[in-house]
Amino acid sequence: MSITEKLTKIEKIITIGIDKPGVLEALEVMGAPGFPVDILEEMRLYSEYLPKAATLGFTPEQKYLHFLWDTLDKTPVCLAFNFAVILRRMIAKKLFKKCGKNFIAEENVRFNFGQNIEVGNDVFMNRGVYLDSKGGVSIGNSVGMAEGVAVFTHGHSESDHAERTYAPVRIEDYAKIYSFAVICPGVTIGEEAIVGAKSLVTKDVEHCTMVGGTPAIPLRKRKDCGREEKQLNHIWMMNGAFQSE
Repeated sequence: MSITEKLTKIEKIITIGIDKPGVLEALEVMGAPGFPVDILEEMRLYSEYLPKAATLGFTPEQKYLHFLWDTLDKTPVCLAFNFAVILRRMIAKKLFKKCGKNFIAEENVRFNFGQNIEVGNDVFMNRGVYLDSKGGVSIGNSVGMAEGVAVFTHGHSESDHAERTYAPVRIEDYAKIYSFAVICPGVTIGEEAIVGAKSLVTKDVEHCTMVGGTPAIPLRKRKDCGREEKQLNHIWMMNGAFQSE
């Protein structure tokens, strides 16, 4: 079966609304047959043990989509980039609160509540991006997130770890977040802003501003050479691969 045929088969399964038989069929197409159905019935996701699950919850379909997303990275077929990117895109369009066109996610992108994530058009997430989406994550159009970026939307009291606070993170259009940066709860990254590698962002970042450091501080205006929005050419792969929807 070709890659196109495999993707077409899984797309049909996901489109009609995935259930236990659908999960088992999708796993077989992905090269992971024989998963025991009894375990699938008893399975609980890590996120189901988080306090926020009491309010956000998981439908059976959401649970199975989360499971397929994480399972993909544990199968050899995840190394077929032209298979894995499209499959993640299919899952995201069903699982996320919103997912625009041309979404690209690399290996080991993780999140705890996909239903609390909004993603615009032409968004790119490189390997190891982590979205703590308990408080809500909103990502605008043409945003790029490099390897190991972490976004957090909740915190704990120092005097009582069980006391939690939640605050959404917003990353606006044409922003770029470089490798291993950490975005703290409640932060907004403005349009066309840049966050430097290994930065700890604790405050809002203004439009077209580059920040860096721990904690991050404004360094300068983005060197945009008078360009804006589409002129900035946020094209992530060679020749704009996977950005032609």
